[in-house]
Amino acid sequence: MEQLQSTLDEVSNILWGPAVLIPLLLLTGLFLMIRLRLLQFRVLFHALWLALVRRREDGDVKGDISHYQALSTALAATVGVGNIAGAALAIGVGGPGALFWMWVTGLVGMATKYSEALLGVKFRRSDSKGEQSGGPMFYLSRGLGGGLGKTLGVLFALFGAIAAFGIGNMTQAHEVAAQLQNNWQIPPWISGAVLVVVAAAVILGGIKSIGRFAAAVVPVMIVLYIAATLTILAVNVGELPAALALVFTDAFTGTAAAGGFAGSTILIAIQLGVSRGIFSNESGLGTGAIAAASAKTNQPVRQAMVSMTQTFIDTIIVVTMTCLVIIVTGAWTANNVDDGSLMTSWAMSEGLSVLSPALGAVGGYTIAVAVMVFAFTTLLGWCYYGERCMDFLFGRVAVVPFRLVFVLMIMVGATTQLNIVWGFADIANALMAIPNLIGLLLLSPVVVNETKKYFANPDWRDPDAVPDVRVPV
Repeated sequence: MEQLQSTLDEVSNILWGPAVLIPLLLLTGLFLMIRLRLLQFRVLFHALWLALVRRREDGDVKGDISHYQALSTALAATVGVGNIAGAALAIGVGGPGALFWMWVTGLVGMATKYSEALLGVKFRRSDSKGEQSGGPMFYLSRGLGGGLGKTLGVLFALFGAIAAFGIGNMTQAHEVAAQLQNNWQIPPWISGAVLVVVAAAVILGGIKSIGRFAAAVVPVMIVLYIAATLTILAVNVGELPAALALVFTDAFTGTAAAGGFAGSTILIAIQLGVSRGIFSNESGLGTGAIAAASAKTNQPVRQAMVSMTQTFIDTIIVVTMTCLVIIVTGAWTANNVDDGSLMTSWAMSEGLSVLSPALGAVGGYTIAVAVMVFAFTTLLGWCYYGERCMDFLFGRVAVVPFRLVFVLMIMVGATTQLNIVWGFADIANALMAIPNLIGLLLLSPVVVNETKKYFANPDWRDPDAVPDVRVPV
């Protein structure tokens, strides 16, 4: 078993390392950004308005949930433990410069997310129950077509269904149970049982139930988390200019991290910044396109603009807040911190204790609660991703059984250490990206043409003035 675990870890490190996925994901994003003529910068404020202000579907059209609910579902799956633990470890090991490379990855990833969502809506189809199914498996099989497209679509769906149980289910359930046990001494089996009941109540209702829950919970949890981090940054405002300067200088010079972490170099900062950024916002993995395809719209470009704000919110806002708190409080050099969640918790406690010892204690518990809520919503979003993959592979008949098994596996994840299963899931998660990236590159002309048609309308800023685009059958 130890040999198998070692092999899985080695394969995962290769796939997520600087020779495979990091350059593929980053270069694909750069290619799409250039082809779209820096679209994510030109229309960002309009996209945020569509996502957060307008917040309604495009009238009586195909789809299951609103633009806003689709965005919330995608955020539910991505704003998670990676924003707290993953970002913290990137700073702890790679130094403050890793944040700069997370910014680069996030900004480039917005073009990738835009392209995925556009294709997800354009090539979606209705299942036998009338719900929308879309994502890489569909734009690969329907957009590319032929043997290549169908093979890539099947591979993506297969890897996606496997990854849903690991990275999207058991790891999240285990994190929730661990937080409850460490902070409040609640036995994992009790945590698992409660999670099963609560998750079943949401998941068995399908995407409409998940969308409503995500739209209600995700914005609140993000706002509260940002409010907590902004409070610490306000208290330490005098340290903020030096922290930002360190982010930029360290990005190109590297620095030696003190405490329990190995010395950092420029290459480590780049590798960890890019990999953690991608892991956090999932741009290039294709999962966001599955959520986008459920939106009530006949205009792929409009939903694509909404969807790309997910990467902006996830990486440019939430991850940035986490990292700056860790830098200004000095948590990244603390000798007593060797875990991502603990590092962020220590930073929150240290930052708020300046105001009062009581607030310092609250800061640590704030992170525990945030981790649990983030992990639970990630679990919900990934259940939907997995069921759409199963629908593609086996039809609608496989959806309900998948939901039931997914819910039951929560208890397994909460109560058991399954490193080997998680190793397989990490590899499957990485392998999802490869067929998706091939599809994005080959279908980039479709993305560019749809974008040009949409923005050729002089009234494109008025969503009601742009005619609908009928999706091919």
